Amino acid sequence: MEKCGNRKLFFDTVKKTCGNNFVVKAANQGSSIGISACNNPDFETFIQAVDKAFFIENIFATEWNVLSQTDKIKNVRQLTDIREGIGMPVMYGGKIIFHPDNLFQLLEEELKSKTEIQLHAVQGESEVLIESFIEGKEFSCIVIADENGKAIALPPTEIRKGKEVFDYRAKYLPGLSRKITPIELPIEQIERISTTCEKLFSSLYFDVYARIDGFMTHDGRIILNDPNTTSGMLPSSFFFHQAAEIGLNPSQFLTYIIRNSIKARIKDFKEHGKVNLLLQKMDVAIDVFNKHVKEKIRVAVLMGGFSSERHISIESGRNIYEKLASSAKYAPFPVFVSGNNDEHMLHAIPINVMLKDNADDILEKVNHYKQHDAVLKTIIKCSDITTKYTDNKGVQKPHTISYNDLKKMADVVFIALHGRPGEDGQVQQHLDALHIAYNGSGVASSQTTINKYETNEILLHHNLKAARHDLFYKNDWADDENKFIAAIEKKFSYPFIAKPVDDGCSSAVKVIRNSEVLRAFCKLLFRKIESDWNTDAEKTLHLKPKEEFPVKQNILIEELIAANGCDHFLEITGGMLMKINDKGEKYFDVFEASEALSEGDILSLEEKFLAGQGQNITPARYSANAEHNAIISQKIKEQLGKAAMLLKVEGYCRIDAFVRINKPTDVEVIFIEVNSLPGMTPATCIYHQAALDNLKPYDFIDGILDFAMRKNKVGSLS
Repeated sequence: MEKCGNRKLFFDTVKKTCGNNFVVKAANQGSSIGISACNNPDFETFIQAVDKAFFIENIFATEWNVLSQTDKIKNVRQLTDIREGIGMPVMYGGKIIFHPDNLFQLLEEELKSKTEIQLHAVQGESEVLIESFIEGKEFSCIVIADENGKAIALPPTEIRKGKEVFDYRAKYLPGLSRKITPIELPIEQIERISTTCEKLFSSLYFDVYARIDGFMTHDGRIILNDPNTTSGMLPSSFFFHQAAEIGLNPSQFLTYIIRNSIKARIKDFKEHGKVNLLLQKMDVAIDVFNKHVKEKIRVAVLMGGFSSERHISIESGRNIYEKLASSAKYAPFPVFVSGNNDEHMLHAIPINVMLKDNADDILEKVNHYKQHDAVLKTIIKCSDITTKYTDNKGVQKPHTISYNDLKKMADVVFIALHGRPGEDGQVQQHLDALHIAYNGSGVASSQTTINKYETNEILLHHNLKAARHDLFYKNDWADDENKFIAAIEKKFSYPFIAKPVDDGCSSAVKVIRNSEVLRAFCKLLFRKIESDWNTDAEKTLHLKPKEEFPVKQNILIEELIAANGCDHFLEITGGMLMKINDKGEKYFDVFEASEALSEGDILSLEEKFLAGQGQNITPARYSANAEHNAIISQKIKEQLGKAAMLLKVEGYCRIDAFVRINKPTDVEVIFIEVNSLPGMTPATCIYHQAALDNLKPYDFIDGILDFAMRKNKVGSLS
């Protein structure tokens, strides 16, 4: 850009070459980092897009100095987040800044006297690519090499975006975009995409696999614009999404990729004897693994549900499934749960349906499943691969099953459900009736812990601390809204917390700062039916796009817990795993808790469970003094364990609480909620806590299932 000498001249040249609509992107970045779509931009917008691609940020004093302290911190957080800003470390005035706190101080000091400063990411770009904007269907296609090195395109996926650019968040956060596999086009055009991608794979001499992105334009042209030698490998990535269409689960596909990568290295290495031995060793392991499938413990992984947490449940269920599928001990299969508060149903689903974007997409496939002809042709092409790496059952169709069917199909059930059904004991009632082993707590404890009011009452009765709270009912709201508001205001001072009494996670939990916000909250929570939405209330509550709000019969109001002058105040979340000693007595191994940091008033669902969202520090930072820190930690563990035992939780759980600390080791724990079926997504901090106990994620899950099966053999352990 600098070679052009004149930025304005360069801007004119870009418009002349690429038209009025174009995309500015960093030349060497992945995951759509540093990319902007420019639709007939003015000069200033164009310069901002180019700076973004170069990872340059200009901070103006007139904008910075009018921000509140909170907004300044938020601004720095966004600036140092590579997905939204330029990342860290940054360079200014020849010095490298490594920490956001130091950057904050620099901005505060420099912008007192300067009108503008410019920051450069140390690992920024030296080149920027500008491309014409392409109108058409966007797709991504995984191409693999078969056992003989021949390129085979897996069914290409259409990307349906909520906005013009398929950026980092849209790629990796469920619900922000949709992936349609195969792309919705006539089969002739799908086959043209596959053939074109295969040709590029061969032309660029790719080995093993690649991901090739492109567009099918409105006039039928195929434009390939981004070949990648590797691919994102999150559960929602195209990599696993497309492999599942031919019947490979993530572990099987990775095994295939690893084996073929070893094979590809043989021709690269002069001394390839060791590589040949490694290949032989892997072939033996694959053969042994497949031969012992019938000897494995069959695990039904229940996921989905119908609460606002159903999408998180899918993330948890997929993660549990994959951890178990890669083991020599377990043979998991996914079961999707649908229905409503009156009735729920079970559906055995194939892997390609399990890996759809979210619970609603899975439900749509369960109700309207049909394999595309293009997918069927690809399955035939890949038959040699699937025969080698799977039990060769092929891609099955979703089908509804009963609990009696489940008993015949599974040795144990892993309930990966959040909210209803699952956390409320509904599923457990059916499993108990048929003596099917399952993870987590029984019916009574589940019914208690999902009810936040009852949970707090029990804890307070046993001299543990919880927020002051009370229940208020929909009937009273319907009789007189003003009287209802006044009744709450008489008992609680603003700000306070409003939440459903019987949902898990952070569903519809809000800080209420005034009567207008309280009224908006009640209008949504107490609406007659789900579809009776109030857009004014939505705006007042600042709900996020696609944020759901349940319909309830009552509302739980709690005082807002604050520091109250203590030396150190923090929010923690602590997990634990139940074990049995030599005497047959059960006890909880309470993990080191994590310190939970939220961007807003309330720790959101996304911050708790989705990769890249929120921040947890494990172990929690109670004190800078190591000896005091250990004493405080032990006191907190004892209280968390006591709460779990009082509530008769079994197997494992996660407890959220606030902690007030006064020097040196005076500790006050105020309980928020107890989760008897905690989130098990890859990003949840309970795995970090287990790791400090030398438990890998699989070991932790194995411990949960082991306890479940032992408990089922002898009944409720005492």
